Amino acid sequence: MPEYLSPGVYVEEFDSGPVPMAGVSTSTAGFLGVAERGAVEGLPVLITGIADFQRSYGGYLSENAFGQYRYLAYAVEHFFGNGGSRCYVMRVAPETAKTAANIKAEDLEKATGLVIHARNPGQWGNRIVITFIPASKAKTQITEDLGEGKYLVKSTSGFRAGDVVSFVEGENITYNRVRSALDNLIELEEPLTGDVVDPELVPTKVLSTREFDVEVRYGLEAERFENASLNATAPNFIGIVASRSSLISVQWIEPEADKAAKVVSPFEVVSGETEDKGSANLALSGGSDGSSDDLGAGDFMGKDLGPGKRTGIQSFIDNDEVSIMAVPGVTDPNVQLALVAHCENATNRFAILDAPKETTKVPDVLEHRNYFDSSYAALYSPWLLVYDAFEKRSVAIPPSGSMAGIYARSDNTRGVHKAPANEVVRGVTGLYCQYNMGEQDILNPKGVNLIRQFTGQGIRVWGARTCSSNGLWKYINVRRLFIFVEESIRRNTNWVVFEPNDEPLWSRVQRTIDSFLTTVWRDGALMGATPAEAFYVQIGRSTMTQDDIDNGRLICIIGIAAVKPAEFVIFRVTQKTATE
Repeated sequence: MPEYLSPGVYVEEFDSGPVPMAGVSTSTAGFLGVAERGAVEGLPVLITGIADFQRSYGGYLSENAFGQYRYLAYAVEHFFGNGGSRCYVMRVAPETAKTAANIKAEDLEKATGLVIHARNPGQWGNRIVITFIPASKAKTQITEDLGEGKYLVKSTSGFRAGDVVSFVEGENITYNRVRSALDNLIELEEPLTGDVVDPELVPTKVLSTREFDVEVRYGLEAERFENASLNATAPNFIGIVASRSSLISVQWIEPEADKAAKVVSPFEVVSGETEDKGSANLALSGGSDGSSDDLGAGDFMGKDLGPGKRTGIQSFIDNDEVSIMAVPGVTDPNVQLALVAHCENATNRFAILDAPKETTKVPDVLEHRNYFDSSYAALYSPWLLVYDAFEKRSVAIPPSGSMAGIYARSDNTRGVHKAPANEVVRGVTGLYCQYNMGEQDILNPKGVNLIRQFTGQGIRVWGARTCSSNGLWKYINVRRLFIFVEESIRRNTNWVVFEPNDEPLWSRVQRTIDSFLTTVWRDGALMGATPAEAFYVQIGRSTMTQDDIDNGRLICIIGIAAVKPAEFVIFRVTQKTATE
């Protein structure tokens, strides 16, 4: 309670009604696969379009080089083509992949000076070109020589201890290093020779800092970092300014001090050329994509090396936005089982699985299907035929990317309660295998969702079942509706934690959830003519014992009646006689 110490009128605010709840997104996808470039550890990157993907992860991959692992780019393209609007992507690369650098790998341990690597492994780094250009961020004139390398100058702005400077007198240039710079007083490591004072309005004797500009080019991408310094204590130190680069990483390894060596410009140190050269280019080399033969299930399953170091599927542990996940084209049961387990453990995402491309016969498809028993996954077959502009021919791609887009499209246009089926697959010219009704009669009850072609209706998704053997969870939309409701309640009820666990709180919680589920019911996601038929919310002494309350537990029981899809539409027709 607030303290009242002086007489007067006090106005207080307090919360008594339900807290508004917003439903979480269900249409954000997560993809994992091999790409031309991109980080292989850390956090997945948000991608909002295929051009965004190409900037971060490169283009399409060659079938000869990457084989069955080349489908990430195609999956992302068809995700957006089928209605998706945002996804998170994580790259996988073989351990044999190497990062391009300006120094050979065997020389790195004994390297000094500027060491530059491509930001991540891959042959792409060999196409990075770096240009160094001499530059200066500050200059001044000397107004008085105090002796012993100390000088009064017009301004010390931009000069820092450790900076390399040049003193220009006509055509003569000498380099020096700043020992200290403060209050218009500069002390240099070595005294300048001759008459260095220049009081003229337009000076001919100038003391300037020496830096260099860095231009980094990769294809049409270009980055520029101005006035970079080799002074590790300066804010414009090359290691700091280049940390913003998405193309390279830079490390400055200070050479052992040689007191006899003369001071030279930083441009000469990094390029090996004198400043009168004007510019110098440096190309990285040694980058390699490795061999796809070296990729295994473990690379996709990933390693949990702690925050910022996770790889593969494990990298999605810290991502709370993804609600649909796929590893396009990778049909190794170990990888798919790891993906399903990840979704089950997270409880807020759903796995889309590809059947193997060459597995087209019904017994073989069922054999692969039998690896899974989960309501958090759905299996799709067959693969889709699309025109490949990279290969310049029609190729088969896995359906998971297109299906993730269809999930997003259905969620955004109808809602998560609508089964993502009887939807046209966009951008597809055919199917790798045509199934008939008799074959679907066998596959559908087992939880294999087929994509089929119908005359005059295009290519459509013709299945909406999970991989669960539990009849309560056999439909995709039912599981995803529960994911939506559970995650929405979880994210919007943090305000309840540490509140007094008594009747007023129970009442507020009940009203909050009741209001949210009423909205869900009105959107058509729940069965029933009235809210009472569609759901119930129980909280109070009937759901909690005194022991629960004493141990800080608030227990709320919620029941919802999810709508089921009309999977079998039956019209019973009889003959009507004239006398009837």
